[in-house]
Amino acid sequence: MSARPALGALAGRLGILPGYRDYRGRPVATTDRQRLAVLATMGVDAATEARARRALAALDDAAAARPLAPARVLAGRGARAAWTPLPPGTGAWRLEVHEEAGRVHRREGARRGGGRAPLPAALPLGYHRLVLAAGGRRHEQRLIVTPGRCPTPARRLFGLTVNLYTLRSQRDWGIGDLGDLRSLVGWCGALGAAFVGVNPLHALRNAGVAISPYSPVSRLYRNVLYLDPTAIPEFRSAPAVRRLAESAAFGATLAALRATAHVDYEGVRAARLPLYRILYRAFRARRDGPRARAYAAYRAAEGDALVDFATFVALEEHLGSAGWRRWPARFRDPRGPAVARFRAAHPDAVGFQCWLQFELDCQLAGVAAAARRAGLPIGVYQDLAIGSAPDGSDRWSFPGLFVDGAHVGAPPDDYAAEGQDWGLPPLDPRRLAADGYGYWIRLVRGALAHAGALRIDHVMGLFRQFWIPAGGSGVDGAYVASPADALLGILALEATRAGALVVGEDLGTVPPGLPRVLARWGILGSRVLVFERTRAGAFRSAARYPRRVLVTANTHDMAPLAGYWSGRDLEIRRRVGLLADDAALARARSARAAERRALVRRLRAAGVLGRGPAPAGAALRGAVHAFLCRTPAALVGVALDDLAGETEPVNVPGVGPDRYPSWSRRMRTSLERLARDPDARTALAGTRGRAFRRRQDEAR
Repeated sequence: MSARPALGALAGRLGILPGYRDYRGRPVATTDRQRLAVLATMGVDAATEARARRALAALDDAAAARPLAPARVLAGRGARAAWTPLPPGTGAWRLEVHEEAGRVHRREGARRGGGRAPLPAALPLGYHRLVLAAGGRRHEQRLIVTPGRCPTPARRLFGLTVNLYTLRSQRDWGIGDLGDLRSLVGWCGALGAAFVGVNPLHALRNAGVAISPYSPVSRLYRNVLYLDPTAIPEFRSAPAVRRLAESAAFGATLAALRATAHVDYEGVRAARLPLYRILYRAFRARRDGPRARAYAAYRAAEGDALVDFATFVALEEHLGSAGWRRWPARFRDPRGPAVARFRAAHPDAVGFQCWLQFELDCQLAGVAAAARRAGLPIGVYQDLAIGSAPDGSDRWSFPGLFVDGAHVGAPPDDYAAEGQDWGLPPLDPRRLAADGYGYWIRLVRGALAHAGALRIDHVMGLFRQFWIPAGGSGVDGAYVASPADALLGILALEATRAGALVVGEDLGTVPPGLPRVLARWGILGSRVLVFERTRAGAFRSAARYPRRVLVTANTHDMAPLAGYWSGRDLEIRRRVGLLADDAALARARSARAAERRALVRRLRAAGVLGRGPAPAGAALRGAVHAFLCRTPAALVGVALDDLAGETEPVNVPGVGPDRYPSWSRRMRTSLERLARDPDARTALAGTRGRAFRRRQDEAR
């Protein structure tokens, strides 16, 4: 509890939670110092009780001035008997509900002293507009009717997961791209897999340290390096493209990029962008035709958000400075006259970036179609990062929607005494609601485009986020509630329209009861083999796993199975300083040996591993996958790295690129070789019971 009543009331009103339970279940209370610090990031001065009372009064006045919330989300059966409140003192009133499809419902009546008015009982799912005339004033509200649940899988299935940038193939251009993903879904169809899960495909700068898919420039648009240049129609028809692509200099550059052990993002970008520009000019030369009309339709559908993103990227190139905070002040306002003049003066630069996103959308649609032809019932499942970079396009394009004075992170725990600062600006819940959740709607809709499932990284962020004041540490932060019912309702609506599953990554410090809430919304949770252990260190039996989850052996923050088994990750932790000395490394190796013995005991008890010396290599990985497939989990994800026997992690959390090259490690084995590799078949053998097989009538 707060020692200051007004401060405590104000903090509660603005969503600052009174406390939380840490990952061990211990209660942690929010202090008044933390309340003051987080309120300051919201622009609220509560330094004294008098100021806190004035801030509360201002909130009351704002609520009275707008009796209807900017948006309201109605879920499931609750939408059938819903009412809308009438402002105090209302006499005669008139209500209109304009359905998304155009139908209009009208009601009118009279109430003494206010009350409520009934909404139409048969509103369909969708985004509607409510207009209320009462007391001589007109009020509007976005009325969102949702199904109350996301789609759920009809049967237990398995699929492969991959970090797309790591893929290597006979045709790659130094980075895995959508052409490689198309090849992968074809192979997965032959394996009987139901899906291919990928890392976030969000837009990145592809330079320096700005290569993490979980800290993108924009979550609304995609990384241009994932384009398959050879799949762009103009690649074969434009003479200038052929001359460049077939030149000896370009061939040498391409060979060098293909040979690297790590993605050379800047090199790949430097090689591809000139080619993209030639392709764009060839595209523009065809002023009419199906592709030109499709491009125009795409731009119209995306609207200002696409133009803002394209303008942002063009401005960065023009100004030669990454991050809008370093730009001249006149360019920091996306609605200012200087930006409008730049856009008018550089239509090709802006159009080029719009076209790149159009081509990405086309190619991703092509991958989804290939997955359907290959018989994958889910297809591609995409990944949604928790936030975007503070100097990126989303923050610039939506001024006021993000909180400048805070970062999203994690509270202190036994592993990080100061907490974790992820450097991502939080969305302001009040401003998000005031905007009618427009950004969230666009974000989820874009993430679900051409996807059969969506993984939401750190799904707890839909319920609460840990805000750390800029310049402080986790000890200064506090949890702030998110408008969970509204966010989940919109997610359920968009997932239903896309016919897609939703998986929430719910690992770490989670609110009590979160798994039950996710299950109620039809959202699958996440379980990871290495974390599913008893206090005594034993691995849980397959029967102890829940049903409504995606289960995997590891995550993108962990070593692949071969690296885990050999202790390669422990060697890396010692090298980068996460293990303080050789004594700490020795202790970690001893603990890992005990874990290996415990895992072997569990695999043998499950009947997926025979007696005798514990196997290593593909046989062990196959036993792990067989064990995961014996759990009741709805989905099993098998990492492509584990089929290939990779040992190096793609990410080592908590260290910079000077100590470990996260997000860049490429696979050692090409897709073509992997498809013929007997070890890969051995590692996959345990998935046969979950392989998807179409019924005979469907196959015909």
